[in-house]
Formats: sequence, structure tokens, C-alpha cells
Amino acid sequence: MTLKERLQSETTAAMRSGDVLRRDTLRMVQSSAYNLEKKNGKPLSDDELLAVVSREVKTRRESVEAFRKGGREDLATKEEAEIAILGEFLPEPLSEADLVRLIDQAVSATGAVSPRDLGKVMGWLAPHTRGRADGKLVSTLVAARLAGAG
Repeated sequence: MTLKERLQSETTAAMRSGDVLRRDTLRMVQSSAYNLEKKNGKPLSDDELLAVVSREVKTRRESVEAFRKGGREDLATKEEAEIAILGEFLPEPLSEADLVRLIDQAVSATGAVSPRDLGKVMGWLAPHTRGRADGKLVSTLVAARLAGAG
């Protein structure tokens, strides 16, 4: 079953069970995917759809932060619930040890030696970590690793 089919069947199940939050969250992702398909003029692959789901999760994480700063715990809680729903469609997150191992591979593969090589390393890591690790965390770890290497 493709990710698109899984999203559709989960949306249908949420509609049948009356789970409004789940239904609306999944519909939002499907809407984002549909808009991207129209923009590109072709159906999305599972990897592209995974990127859409990841982007939606990232947006919600930023919203949680903003809501908490604004003292809106009710909205932050709702966004966290949506993150949990979307998290079911993302691959298993990488452990920090796996992430460090991947960063070491990336540094070796790209020949990075200084913090200026951050872009090269991140470019190599992107397809390996998409949907499995927070980009800010990866960037921070890579920067620390390159600062130590140089």
C-alpha cells in the first residue's frame, strides 16, 4: 500500500469513527500534497509525499513554539496532537548514535574539513535523514563535528 493510499484509508476511517482532529489533520496533508501535485503536473512519489508530511510536522513544531511563547497552551496542545497523528506516517526516527554515524559517513564521503563544508555535508545527509531526524538537530550536530574537525 502506498503512502497516499494509506493516508486516504486512514482519513476514511477517521471520518467513520468521528475523529474530527485526525480527519482534519490528514485532510490538510492530502490538500498540501494535492496542491504540490498540481504545481508539478504529476503525481507525487512516496518520497515526495513523505517530504510533504515532514514539512507539515515541521510547521506544527514551529507553531507549538510560537503558541507557547504567546501563552496559548490550548493551541500548542492541539498542534502536538496533530504532530502525533502525522508521526504515524513518518519512518522510524534515527537514534542519536545512528545520526552521529551517518554524519561521520557524510563527512568522509564529501571530504569536508571545515565549517564552510556544512552545505556539502547537509546535502549528502538530506536524503538519508528526511522524515527521520529534525533538520535543526542534524545541522547543529554537523556544525559541531566540523568545528572539531577543523
